[in-house]
Amino acid sequence: MFKRPIPLIVAAIVLIAVALLLRRCTSGSSATFQTAAVTRGPITQAVTATGTLNPVQNVQVGSQVSGNIQKLFADFNSLVKAGQVIAQIDPVVFQANVNQAEGDLANAKAALELARLNETRIQALVAKQSSAQSDLDQATATLHQAEANVKIKEGALEKAKADLDHCTITSPIDGIVISRNVDVGQTVAASLQAPVIFTIANDLSKMQIDANVAEADVGGVAVDQEVDFTVDAFPTRTFQGKVVQVRNAPITVQNVVTYDTVIGVSNPDQKLKPGMTANVSIVAAHRDDTLKIPNSALRFRMPDQTPSAAPKRDPASSGRGPGNKPGGNRAERRVERTVSVLASGASRPTAVTIKTGISDGMTTEVLEGLKEGDLVVTGMTESGAAVTPASNPFGSGPRRF
Repeated sequence: MFKRPIPLIVAAIVLIAVALLLRRCTSGSSATFQTAAVTRGPITQAVTATGTLNPVQNVQVGSQVSGNIQKLFADFNSLVKAGQVIAQIDPVVFQANVNQAEGDLANAKAALELARLNETRIQALVAKQSSAQSDLDQATATLHQAEANVKIKEGALEKAKADLDHCTITSPIDGIVISRNVDVGQTVAASLQAPVIFTIANDLSKMQIDANVAEADVGGVAVDQEVDFTVDAFPTRTFQGKVVQVRNAPITVQNVVTYDTVIGVSNPDQKLKPGMTANVSIVAAHRDDTLKIPNSALRFRMPDQTPSAAPKRDPASSGRGPGNKPGGNRAERRVERTVSVLASGASRPTAVTIKTGISDGMTTEVLEGLKEGDLVVTGMTESGAAVTPASNPFGSGPRRF
């Protein structure tokens, strides 16, 4: 009487198990794959950095003597020529030093003349044996001391005249005054280091950017590479330049190593000004017509796939640039990656090994393994969840199986 419910319980358990299995199968079949087509077009790999605009030749004009600024003959944005007087330090004290040095020299020359006459007189007395040899030796020594003293006084006079000349400050180059750091009546002190009075730029129509490129990216930078950059003053305008020099001296700030990369810039309209911050994009490599896929396809993995290993570099191209030359651009190296490709009519994607080239941060060049029009999987949703167009910006709609 109590044994009849047992078959019913077993049957219920079987039905529940079948329902769960059917639900799992239904759930698996409703997976939505987000895909993107392999396209062909241009791609550019760039190295980004920030830098400061500076004149190519920038001279700080200082004073070698201390004193009060008596006159200024140039101001901000003044055009100056080489040798032009731009400032005058009060020369009264230095003129007095020159006068004193001239008097000391005249006194030394008079002492020299007397020493010569005395030495000649004693020589004659010694010849007549009217004076001792020691007197002649003393006279000769005094004459030599007088000659040396004249040279000392001549040097002091030359120094005094040089200090007087340094009171007149001239421009060392043709250019434009960028900054003026003193005013009339101000005292400049040159005891420890020369105070900067003016900063003069040679030519603002030709400038340079000193950009700090990270050590991880400096391998992709070389002389004569094209550069695009923007400044905050003109956010909608892109300026062009060219790499002139990659300096070998490392710059370390808080354990971050960068290298100064000098970029030559033409500034004919002089819109760019010294000190502006430039956001630099150095073109490390460019392809005009190549196969490319979105970077999201390289990151996607099916749930039952093992995590991807580190990308493998092609031994035939690693460390070699164009023409298979050692030490080439790092952007030219080939890397083996794995992507999921969804064939037409297939319910599940297939893992395909490809070789990739350069990347612009959004898309990556495909060298081998895919052809134009192939669909690569960039994402997947479970249980029939809707896929928005924003999640698939490459124009290929989601496919449901």
